[in-house]
Amino acid sequence: MSDKNTVKDQTSLNQQEDNQSRRKFLSQAAATTAVVATGSVAANNLPPNVPEWQKHLGKPVNSNPYGQPSKYESSVRRLRVPWLTPDSIASISFTPLAEIKGMITPNGLAFERDHGGLPTIDPEQHRLMIHGLVEKPIILTMEDIKRFPNVSRIHFIECPANSAMEWKGPQVGRLQFTHGMTNCCEWTGVPLKYILEEVGVKPEGKWLLVEGADSASMSRSVPMEKAMDDTLVVFGQNGEALRPEQGYPLRLLTPGWEGNTSIKWLRRIEITAEPSYQREETSKYTDLLNPRDPNRKDLIGKAYLFSWIMEAKAIITFPCPEKPLKEHGKYVINGLAWTGTGKIKHVDVSFDGGITWKEAELNGLVLDKCWTRFSMPFEWNGEEVLMQSRATGEDGYVQPTLKQLRDARGVASIYHNNAIHTWKINKNGEVESVQV
Repeated sequence: MSDKNTVKDQTSLNQQEDNQSRRKFLSQAAATTAVVATGSVAANNLPPNVPEWQKHLGKPVNSNPYGQPSKYESSVRRLRVPWLTPDSIASISFTPLAEIKGMITPNGLAFERDHGGLPTIDPEQHRLMIHGLVEKPIILTMEDIKRFPNVSRIHFIECPANSAMEWKGPQVGRLQFTHGMTNCCEWTGVPLKYILEEVGVKPEGKWLLVEGADSASMSRSVPMEKAMDDTLVVFGQNGEALRPEQGYPLRLLTPGWEGNTSIKWLRRIEITAEPSYQREETSKYTDLLNPRDPNRKDLIGKAYLFSWIMEAKAIITFPCPEKPLKEHGKYVINGLAWTGTGKIKHVDVSFDGGITWKEAELNGLVLDKCWTRFSMPFEWNGEEVLMQSRATGEDGYVQPTLKQLRDARGVASIYHNNAIHTWKINKNGEVESVQV
Protein backbone atom coordinates (compact mmCIF):
# COMPACT_ATOMS: atom_id res chain seq x y z
CA MET A 1 0.00 0.00 0.00
CA SER A 2 1.31 3.49 -0.85
CA ASP A 3 2.11 6.09 1.80
CA LYS A 4 -0.61 8.28 0.29
CA ASN A 5 -3.27 5.59 0.78
CA THR A 6 -2.03 4.91 4.30
CA VAL A 7 -2.44 8.57 5.22
CA LYS A 8 -5.89 8.63 3.62
CA ASP A 9 -7.01 5.52 5.54
CA GLN A 10 -5.64 6.90 8.80
CA THR A 11 -7.41 10.25 8.24
CA SER A 12 -10.69 8.41 7.62
CA LEU A 13 -10.20 6.39 10.80
CA ASN A 14 -9.46 9.55 12.82
CA GLN A 15 -12.62 11.18 11.47
CA GLN A 16 -14.70 8.13 12.47
CA GLU A 17 -13.21 8.22 15.97
CA ASP A 18 -13.88 11.97 16.23
CA ASN A 19 -17.49 11.45 15.16
CA GLN A 20 -17.96 8.66 17.70
CA SER A 21 -16.44 10.82 20.46
CA ARG A 22 -18.66 13.74 19.47
CA ARG A 23 -21.80 11.55 19.52
CA LYS A 24 -20.79 10.12 22.89
CA PHE A 25 -20.18 13.61 24.27
CA LEU A 26 -23.57 14.87 23.04
CA SER A 27 -25.39 11.85 24.45
CA GLN A 28 -23.70 12.39 27.83
CA ALA A 29 -24.65 16.07 27.74
CA ALA A 30 -28.26 15.19 26.89
CA ALA A 31 -28.41 12.71 29.76
CA THR A 32 -27.00 15.30 32.15
CA THR A 33 -29.57 17.86 30.99
CA ALA A 34 -32.38 15.38 31.55
CA VAL A 35 -31.20 14.64 35.08
CA VAL A 36 -31.00 18.36 35.94
CA ALA A 37 -34.39 19.03 34.36
CA THR A 38 -36.05 16.20 36.25
CA GLY A 39 -34.98 17.75 39.51
CA SER A 40 -36.27 21.23 38.69
CA VAL A 41 -39.30 20.90 36.39
CA ALA A 42 -42.62 19.21 37.02
CA ALA A 43 -42.46 15.71 35.56
CA ASN A 44 -45.67 16.16 33.54
CA ASN A 45 -43.93 18.83 31.43
CA LEU A 46 -41.12 16.48 30.36
CA PRO A 47 -41.05 14.22 27.27
CA PRO A 48 -42.95 12.24 26.17
CA ASN A 49 -45.70 14.37 27.78
CA VAL A 50 -46.95 17.55 26.12
CA PRO A 51 -45.86 20.50 28.32
CA GLU A 52 -48.50 22.73 29.89
CA TRP A 53 -47.46 25.83 27.94
CA GLN A 54 -48.15 24.04 24.68
CA LYS A 55 -51.81 23.44 25.56
CA HIS A 56 -53.03 27.03 25.35
CA LEU A 57 -52.47 30.18 23.35
CA GLY A 58 -49.65 32.46 24.35
CA LYS A 59 -49.62 36.24 24.82
CA PRO A 60 -50.59 38.41 21.83
CA VAL A 61 -47.95 39.84 19.53
CA ASN A 62 -46.50 43.10 20.88
CA SER A 63 -47.46 42.34 24.47
CA ASN A 64 -44.14 43.97 25.32
CA PRO A 65 -43.66 46.85 22.83
CA TYR A 66 -40.04 47.06 24.01
CA GLY A 67 -38.82 43.50 24.41
CA GLN A 68 -37.73 42.23 27.82
CA PRO A 69 -35.78 39.11 28.89
CA SER A 70 -37.68 36.06 30.07
CA LYS A 71 -38.73 36.15 33.72
CA TYR A 72 -36.61 33.02 34.16
CA GLU A 73 -33.50 35.12 33.45
CA SER A 74 -34.21 37.65 36.20
CA SER A 75 -31.04 36.66 38.09
CA VAL A 76 -28.87 37.84 35.17
CA ARG A 77 -28.11 41.42 36.11
CA ARG A 78 -25.38 43.93 36.84
CA LEU A 79 -24.30 43.94 40.48
CA ARG A 80 -22.44 46.33 42.76
CA VAL A 81 -19.88 45.65 45.48
CA PRO A 82 -21.34 47.84 48.25
CA TRP A 83 -18.07 48.26 50.19
CA LEU A 84 -16.04 49.20 47.10
CA THR A 85 -17.15 52.86 47.00
CA PRO A 86 -18.39 55.22 49.75
CA ASP A 87 -21.77 55.69 48.03
CA SER A 88 -23.76 54.62 44.96
CA ILE A 89 -23.35 57.95 43.12
CA ALA A 90 -19.65 57.76 42.22
CA SER A 91 -19.70 54.00 41.86
CA ILE A 92 -19.67 51.05 39.50
CA SER A 93 -21.75 48.02 38.54
CA PHE A 94 -20.28 44.88 36.97
CA THR A 95 -21.10 42.95 33.81
CA PRO A 96 -22.15 39.32 34.58
CA LEU A 97 -19.49 37.77 32.32
CA ALA A 98 -20.48 34.21 33.24
CA GLU A 99 -23.88 34.79 31.63
CA ILE A 100 -22.74 36.42 28.37
CA LYS A 101 -23.57 34.07 25.49
CA GLY A 102 -21.48 35.56 22.71
CA MET A 103 -19.03 38.38 22.04
CA ILE A 104 -21.63 41.17 22.35
CA THR A 105 -22.74 42.53 25.72
CA PRO A 106 -26.49 43.25 25.90
CA ASN A 107 -27.10 46.95 26.51
CA GLY A 108 -28.80 46.28 29.83
CA LEU A 109 -25.81 44.30 31.15
CA ALA A 110 -22.92 46.57 30.10
CA PHE A 111 -21.00 47.66 33.20
CA GLU A 112 -21.67 51.17 34.49
CA ARG A 113 -19.11 53.58 35.96
CA ASP A 114 -20.32 56.99 37.08
CA HIS A 115 -18.35 59.76 38.79
CA GLY A 116 -21.22 62.11 39.61
CA GLY A 117 -24.36 60.05 39.25
CA LEU A 118 -26.46 59.30 36.18
CA PRO A 119 -27.74 62.47 34.45
CA THR A 120 -31.05 62.65 32.62
CA ILE A 121 -30.37 64.59 29.41
CA ASP A 122 -32.88 65.86 26.88
CA PRO A 123 -31.28 65.23 23.46
CA GLU A 124 -33.13 68.23 22.03
CA GLN A 125 -31.23 70.46 24.42
CA HIS A 126 -27.88 68.69 24.31
CA ARG A 127 -25.01 70.31 22.41
CA LEU A 128 -21.40 69.47 21.54
CA MET A 129 -19.12 72.48 21.68
CA ILE A 130 -15.74 72.36 19.92
CA HIS A 131 -13.38 75.27 20.52
CA GLY A 132 -9.81 76.19 21.41
CA LEU A 133 -7.07 75.97 18.79
CA VAL A 134 -9.40 75.69 15.82
CA GLU A 135 -10.16 77.88 12.82
CA LYS A 136 -13.93 77.65 13.21
CA PRO A 137 -15.36 77.03 16.71
CA ILE A 138 -18.68 75.27 16.47
CA ILE A 139 -21.66 74.13 18.54
CA LEU A 140 -23.41 71.04 17.17
CA THR A 141 -26.88 69.67 17.88
CA MET A 142 -27.54 65.95 17.86
CA GLU A 143 -29.10 66.31 14.42
CA ASP A 144 -26.01 68.14 13.17
CA ILE A 145 -23.79 65.30 14.37
CA LYS A 146 -25.93 62.63 12.71
CA ARG A 147 -25.56 64.40 9.35
CA PHE A 148 -21.85 63.47 9.30
CA PRO A 149 -20.88 60.12 7.73
CA ASN A 150 -21.15 57.45 10.42
CA VAL A 151 -19.80 53.95 10.97
CA SER A 152 -20.55 50.94 13.17
CA ARG A 153 -17.72 49.07 14.88
CA ILE A 154 -17.49 46.40 17.57
CA HIS A 155 -15.08 47.27 20.38
CA PHE A 156 -14.59 46.45 24.04
CA ILE A 157 -14.49 49.03 26.82
CA GLU A 158 -12.62 48.21 30.03
CA CYS A 159 -12.22 50.26 33.16
CA PRO A 160 -8.53 50.48 34.14
CA ALA A 161 -9.64 49.44 37.64
CA ASN A 162 -10.90 46.09 36.33
CA SER A 163 -9.38 43.34 38.54
CA ALA A 164 -7.97 46.03 40.87
CA MET A 165 -9.36 44.24 43.93
CA GLU A 166 -7.08 41.27 43.13
CA TRP A 167 -3.75 43.16 43.45
CA LYS A 168 -3.09 42.20 47.06
CA GLY A 169 -4.89 38.87 47.00
CA PRO A 170 -8.26 37.26 46.22
CA GLN A 171 -10.91 39.64 47.56
CA VAL A 172 -14.16 38.70 45.83
CA GLY A 173 -15.72 35.36 45.04
CA ARG A 174 -17.27 35.91 41.63
CA LEU A 175 -16.01 36.30 38.07
CA GLN A 176 -18.47 39.19 37.79
CA PHE A 177 -16.45 41.11 40.39
CA THR A 178 -12.93 40.06 39.43
CA HIS A 179 -13.27 40.91 35.73
CA GLY A 180 -16.71 42.46 35.15
CA MET A 181 -15.66 46.08 34.56
CA THR A 182 -15.73 45.49 30.82
CA ASN A 183 -18.20 45.16 27.98
CA CYS A 184 -18.12 44.71 24.23
CA CYS A 185 -20.74 46.32 22.00
CA GLU A 186 -21.41 47.49 18.47
CA TRP A 187 -20.98 51.25 18.58
CA THR A 188 -22.42 53.57 15.92
CA GLY A 189 -21.18 57.11 15.49
CA VAL A 190 -19.07 59.62 13.61
CA PRO A 191 -15.28 59.30 13.30
CA LEU A 192 -14.00 62.27 15.31
CA LYS A 193 -11.54 63.18 12.59
CA TYR A 194 -14.44 64.19 10.31
CA ILE A 195 -15.62 66.75 12.85
CA LEU A 196 -12.10 68.01 13.54
CA GLU A 197 -11.53 68.45 9.81
CA GLU A 198 -14.71 70.52 9.69
CA VAL A 199 -13.55 72.95 12.40
CA GLY A 200 -9.94 73.09 11.18
CA VAL A 201 -7.38 72.28 13.87
CA LYS A 202 -4.53 74.80 14.06
CA PRO A 203 -0.97 73.44 13.68
CA GLU A 204 -0.21 73.97 17.37
CA GLY A 205 -3.26 71.94 18.41
CA LYS A 206 -1.79 68.66 19.66
CA TRP A 207 -4.23 67.63 22.40
CA LEU A 208 -7.94 67.49 23.18
CA LEU A 209 -9.62 68.17 26.49
CA VAL A 210 -12.86 66.17 26.37
CA GLU A 211 -15.56 66.82 28.97
CA GLY A 212 -18.86 65.18 29.92
CA ALA A 213 -22.17 66.74 30.94
CA ASP A 214 -22.42 64.87 34.25
CA SER A 215 -22.24 66.66 37.60
CA ALA A 216 -18.57 65.64 37.94
CA SER A 217 -17.71 67.23 34.56
CA MET A 218 -15.64 64.10 33.95
CA SER A 219 -12.75 65.08 31.69
CA ARG A 220 -9.59 63.64 30.19
CA SER A 221 -6.78 64.67 27.88
CA VAL A 222 -6.56 62.79 24.58
CA PRO A 223 -3.65 63.21 22.12
CA MET A 224 -4.46 64.38 18.61
CA GLU A 225 -3.00 61.19 17.11
CA LYS A 226 -5.66 59.06 18.80
CA ALA A 227 -8.42 61.54 17.92
CA MET A 228 -7.49 61.39 14.24
CA ASP A 229 -7.05 57.61 14.26
CA ASP A 230 -10.03 55.50 15.40
CA THR A 231 -11.85 57.66 17.97
CA LEU A 232 -15.62 57.88 17.50
CA VAL A 233 -18.34 60.29 18.63
CA VAL A 234 -21.02 57.70 19.42
CA PHE A 235 -24.81 57.92 19.57
CA GLY A 236 -25.75 54.25 18.96
CA GLN A 237 -25.17 51.02 20.87
CA ASN A 238 -26.08 47.55 19.58
CA GLY A 239 -28.59 48.93 17.09
CA GLU A 240 -30.38 51.35 19.40
CA ALA A 241 -29.69 54.74 20.97
CA LEU A 242 -27.08 54.75 23.73
CA ARG A 243 -28.44 53.70 27.09
CA PRO A 244 -28.36 56.53 29.68
CA GLU A 245 -25.73 54.75 31.78
CA GLN A 246 -23.58 54.43 28.64
CA GLY A 247 -23.64 58.16 27.89
CA TYR A 248 -26.98 58.98 26.24
CA PRO A 249 -27.29 60.87 24.03
CA LEU A 250 -23.59 61.20 23.06
CA ARG A 251 -20.26 59.79 24.16
CA LEU A 252 -16.68 59.48 23.02
CA LEU A 253 -15.17 56.08 22.23
CA THR A 254 -11.39 55.60 22.26
CA PRO A 255 -11.05 51.94 21.20
CA GLY A 256 -8.55 49.89 23.17
CA TRP A 257 -7.83 52.63 25.70
CA GLU A 258 -8.83 52.77 29.35
CA GLY A 259 -12.56 53.29 29.63
CA ASN A 260 -12.55 56.65 31.37
CA THR A 261 -11.04 58.29 28.26
CA SER A 262 -14.27 57.34 26.45
CA ILE A 263 -16.06 60.29 28.03
CA LYS A 264 -19.82 59.80 28.46
CA TRP A 265 -22.48 62.49 27.95
CA LEU A 266 -19.96 64.32 25.76
CA ARG A 267 -20.57 68.09 25.74
CA ARG A 268 -17.21 69.80 25.06
CA ILE A 269 -13.97 69.28 23.16
CA GLU A 270 -11.26 71.90 23.57
CA ILE A 271 -8.21 71.73 21.33
CA THR A 272 -5.06 72.54 23.29
CA ALA A 273 -1.30 72.62 22.79
CA GLU A 274 -0.53 70.52 25.89
CA PRO A 275 -2.33 67.93 28.01
CA SER A 276 -4.62 69.50 30.60
CA TYR A 277 -3.65 67.24 33.52
CA GLN A 278 -7.14 66.77 34.87
CA ARG A 279 -7.91 65.15 38.22
CA GLU A 280 -8.71 61.81 36.59
CA GLU A 281 -5.25 61.59 34.97
CA THR A 282 -3.09 62.83 37.85
CA SER A 283 -4.59 62.08 41.26
CA LYS A 284 -6.51 59.11 39.79
CA TYR A 285 -6.00 56.61 36.97
CA THR A 286 -2.20 56.62 37.13
CA ASP A 287 -0.02 53.50 37.40
CA LEU A 288 2.41 53.47 40.30
CA LEU A 289 6.00 52.33 39.99
CA ASN A 290 6.85 50.91 43.38
CA PRO A 291 8.97 47.76 42.97
CA ARG A 292 9.75 45.44 45.84
CA ASP A 293 13.45 45.77 45.06
CA PRO A 294 14.77 48.16 47.78
CA ASN A 295 17.67 49.08 45.50
CA ARG A 296 15.28 50.75 43.00
CA LYS A 297 14.63 53.83 45.12
CA ASP A 298 14.79 55.93 41.95
CA LEU A 299 11.29 54.64 41.13
CA ILE A 300 9.73 54.85 44.58
CA GLY A 301 6.77 57.24 44.59
CA LYS A 302 6.72 57.64 40.81
CA ALA A 303 4.03 56.76 38.27
CA TYR A 304 3.64 56.50 34.54
CA LEU A 305 2.64 59.88 33.10
CA PHE A 306 -0.01 58.38 30.81
CA SER A 307 -0.93 54.69 30.44
CA TRP A 308 -3.89 54.54 28.13
CA ILE A 309 -3.73 51.12 26.47
CA MET A 310 -5.56 48.17 28.00
CA GLU A 311 -3.11 45.32 27.50
CA ALA A 312 -3.89 41.73 26.51
CA LYS A 313 -6.07 39.82 28.94
CA ALA A 314 -7.91 36.50 29.00
CA ILE A 315 -10.30 35.01 31.53
CA ILE A 316 -12.09 31.66 31.73
CA THR A 317 -15.84 32.26 32.03
CA PHE A 318 -16.77 28.59 32.46
CA PRO A 319 -16.15 27.02 34.84
CA CYS A 320 -16.02 29.86 37.35
CA PRO A 321 -17.40 30.55 40.84
CA GLU A 322 -20.86 31.30 39.41
CA LYS A 323 -20.76 28.23 37.17
CA PRO A 324 -19.26 25.27 39.10
CA LEU A 325 -18.93 21.70 37.89
CA LYS A 326 -21.75 19.48 39.12
CA GLU A 327 -20.40 16.05 38.19
CA HIS A 328 -17.40 14.29 36.71
CA GLY A 329 -17.12 14.04 32.94
CA LYS A 330 -16.48 15.98 29.78
CA TYR A 331 -16.92 19.72 29.50
CA VAL A 332 -15.93 22.57 27.20
CA ILE A 333 -14.05 25.43 28.83
CA ASN A 334 -15.17 28.85 27.59
CA GLY A 335 -13.53 32.23 27.96
CA LEU A 336 -13.00 35.75 26.66
CA ALA A 337 -9.81 37.50 25.58
CA TRP A 338 -9.10 41.03 24.40
CA THR A 339 -6.29 43.50 23.81
CA GLY A 340 -6.19 47.22 23.23
CA THR A 341 -3.38 46.93 20.70
CA GLY A 342 -5.29 45.05 18.00
CA LYS A 343 -6.38 41.44 17.55
CA ILE A 344 -5.89 38.42 19.75
CA LYS A 345 -3.38 36.05 18.13
CA HIS A 346 -3.92 33.04 20.38
CA VAL A 347 -4.93 32.00 23.91
CA ASP A 348 -3.26 29.28 25.96
CA VAL A 349 -4.88 27.37 28.82
CA SER A 350 -3.15 25.66 31.74
CA PHE A 351 -4.60 23.05 34.09
CA ASP A 352 -1.63 22.94 36.48
CA GLY A 353 -1.20 26.55 37.55
CA GLY A 354 0.95 27.64 34.62
CA ILE A 355 3.49 24.81 34.47
CA THR A 356 2.28 23.54 31.09
CA TRP A 357 0.09 25.19 28.47
CA LYS A 358 -2.16 24.11 25.60
CA GLU A 359 -3.43 26.38 22.84
CA ALA A 360 -7.19 26.97 22.90
CA GLU A 361 -9.48 27.35 19.90
CA LEU A 362 -10.61 30.87 18.98
CA ASN A 363 -14.35 30.88 18.29
CA GLY A 364 -16.23 33.19 15.94
CA LEU A 365 -14.99 36.58 14.85
CA VAL A 366 -11.52 37.79 15.77
CA LEU A 367 -11.72 41.58 15.47
CA ASP A 368 -9.58 44.57 16.30
CA LYS A 369 -9.83 45.74 19.95
CA CYS A 370 -12.73 43.43 20.57
CA TRP A 371 -13.67 40.50 22.78
CA THR A 372 -12.58 37.17 21.29
CA ARG A 373 -14.15 33.94 22.49
CA PHE A 374 -12.02 30.85 23.12
CA SER A 375 -12.75 27.28 24.15
CA MET A 376 -11.07 23.97 24.95
CA PRO A 377 -12.39 20.46 25.69
CA PHE A 378 -11.77 19.33 29.26
CA GLU A 379 -12.48 16.17 31.20
CA TRP A 380 -12.76 16.47 34.97
CA ASN A 381 -12.21 13.39 37.13
CA GLY A 382 -12.80 15.01 40.51
CA GLU A 383 -9.25 16.10 41.23
CA GLU A 384 -8.27 19.64 42.19
CA VAL A 385 -7.30 21.75 39.17
CA LEU A 386 -5.58 25.13 38.85
CA MET A 387 -6.94 26.65 35.63
CA GLN A 388 -5.37 29.65 33.94
CA SER A 389 -5.71 31.40 30.58
CA ARG A 390 -3.06 33.53 28.88
CA ALA A 391 -3.64 35.86 25.94
CA THR A 392 -1.15 36.82 23.26
CA GLY A 393 -1.79 39.77 20.97
CA GLU A 394 -0.92 40.03 17.29
CA ASP A 395 1.83 42.48 18.33
CA GLY A 396 3.55 39.64 20.24
CA TYR A 397 2.67 40.95 23.71
CA VAL A 398 2.05 38.08 26.15
CA GLN A 399 -0.21 38.49 29.17
CA PRO A 400 2.07 38.63 32.24
CA THR A 401 2.02 36.68 35.47
CA LEU A 402 1.02 38.37 38.70
CA LYS A 403 4.64 38.17 39.87
CA GLN A 404 5.83 40.05 36.80
CA LEU A 405 3.36 42.88 37.45
CA ARG A 406 4.18 43.03 41.15
CA ASP A 407 7.88 43.18 40.39
CA ALA A 408 7.18 46.30 38.33
CA ARG A 409 4.61 48.00 40.56
CA GLY A 410 4.54 46.38 43.98
CA VAL A 411 1.20 45.63 45.62
CA ALA A 412 0.01 49.20 46.16
CA SER A 413 -0.97 49.68 42.53
CA ILE A 414 -4.62 49.77 41.49
CA TYR A 415 -4.98 50.09 37.75
CA HIS A 416 -4.19 47.98 34.67
CA ASN A 417 -4.08 44.61 36.41
CA ASN A 418 -4.02 42.27 33.42
CA ALA A 419 -2.21 39.48 35.25
CA ILE A 420 -2.95 35.83 34.48
CA HIS A 421 -5.83 34.77 36.74
CA THR A 422 -6.18 31.41 38.47
CA TRP A 423 -9.39 29.48 39.15
CA LYS A 424 -9.12 26.52 41.50
CA ILE A 425 -11.60 23.70 40.91
CA ASN A 426 -12.10 21.96 44.24
CA LYS A 427 -12.91 18.27 44.62
CA ASN A 428 -16.59 19.08 45.07
CA GLY A 429 -16.66 20.97 41.75
CA GLU A 430 -16.88 24.42 43.28
CA VAL A 431 -14.57 27.08 41.84
CA GLU A 432 -12.70 29.78 43.72
CA SER A 433 -10.23 32.54 42.92
CA VAL A 434 -6.68 31.85 44.11
CA GLN A 435 -3.21 33.23 43.45
CA VAL A 436 -0.21 31.04 42.70
